[in-house]
Amino acid sequence: MTTDIFDGKTLLITGGTGSFGNAVLKRFLNSNVKEIRIFSRDEKKQDDMRHALQCSKIKYYIGDIRDRQSVDNAMEGVDYVFSAAALKQVPSCEFFPLQAVQTNVLGTNNVIESAIAHGVKRVVVLSTDKAAYPINAMGISKAMMEKVAIARGRSLGDEAKTIICCTRYGNVMASRGSVIPLWVEQIKSGAPITVTDPEMTRFMMTLDDAVDLVIYAWEHGRNGDLFVQKAPAATLVTLADALKALYQTDTEVKIIGTRHGEKLYETLVTREEMARAEDMGDYYRIPCDTRDLNYDKYFTTGSSKIAEAEDYHSHNTDRLDVEGMKQLLLKLDFVRDDLEATHGQN
Repeated sequence: MTTDIFDGKTLLITGGTGSFGNAVLKRFLNSNVKEIRIFSRDEKKQDDMRHALQCSKIKYYIGDIRDRQSVDNAMEGVDYVFSAAALKQVPSCEFFPLQAVQTNVLGTNNVIESAIAHGVKRVVVLSTDKAAYPINAMGISKAMMEKVAIARGRSLGDEAKTIICCTRYGNVMASRGSVIPLWVEQIKSGAPITVTDPEMTRFMMTLDDAVDLVIYAWEHGRNGDLFVQKAPAATLVTLADALKALYQTDTEVKIIGTRHGEKLYETLVTREEMARAEDMGDYYRIPCDTRDLNYDKYFTTGSSKIAEAEDYHSHNTDRLDVEGMKQLLLKLDFVRDDLEATHGQN
C-alpha cells in the first residue's frame, strides 16, 4: 500500500518502539515523509533504534501517554498520529487491571485530546480482537479505549478538523510476546512446544498487514469509524505443525491447558457491528452508532439485522492448513532469517 499520501508530513507514533512502530518505520524510511516522531517511555529501545537506523528524519521523544504534558510536547506541528502505545499482555493486565485502564483508556484519551488541541488532521487508534466480547482485563480496557475514541469522533462530526478512527486486528505473528518466537526458542532448545489448547484458533496477520490496515483507515476513515481487515485463521496445532515442518524437527507438542483470560477463538467483528458493517473488499468498515440519548424512540422499533447477523471470528473465517500456514510464516523476516541461520534455508 502506497505511502505517497504522507509526503512532506509529520507523523507521530505513540508506543513507537514496539513491533508496530518498527514495522511502520520499515515501510516509511524510504518514503518522502518529512518527519517521524517516536514517542515512548523506553529510553533503551529508543537508543537501540537510534543506533540501528541512524536516520535524521526520525525524532525521538521520551514520555508516557499517561502524562498529558509529555504528549503535548511531542504533538506540536504533527499532521497525523498512529496511537499504538498500550499495555498488551493478557496475564499482566489480569493482575494489574488499573494499570491497563490508566494506559489504554486514560492514556489514549490524552493522545486524542492533545491531537484535537493541536489541530492534528487524523488520528488512527490501534485496537485488538480481544476488545470484541472481552473476557479479560486487557480486552476490556481496549474495548473502553475504542468506545472513548469512537465517542469523541462522533462528537466532533464529519466536518471537524481532526478525524479520529480505530482499527481492530487479531494476532500479529512474531510480535513482541507472541507465541511464535516462544515456540521457535523451544524448538531450538530441544524443549517441548507448549500448546494451551490444540483446537484454539487465532487470526493470523503479519505486521505488514497491520500497517496496511492502519494506512487504509487513514485514507478512508470518517470520524468514529472502526476498520477491520479480513484475515485467515489457524488452530494452534496447525501453527505448531507448520513450525515443526519448517524447522525439520519432530519436537513433542505438550498440551498445558488454557491460560488465565484466554478465549477458544477470537472475534474481530461482533454481530451487532456486522449488522451495520460495510464490506470494503479486504476490509470491513463499521461506522459509529449515531443514535442519541433519546432512547424512547427505540423502545418500539428495533432492528432485525442484528438477529440475522453473525459474528466474524477465527472459527468461521478462512482456515489455513499446515502448508498455508508455512507459506504465511515464510513471509516473516524473523522466521526467514532464523531458518537461514539455523538450516541455511533461503
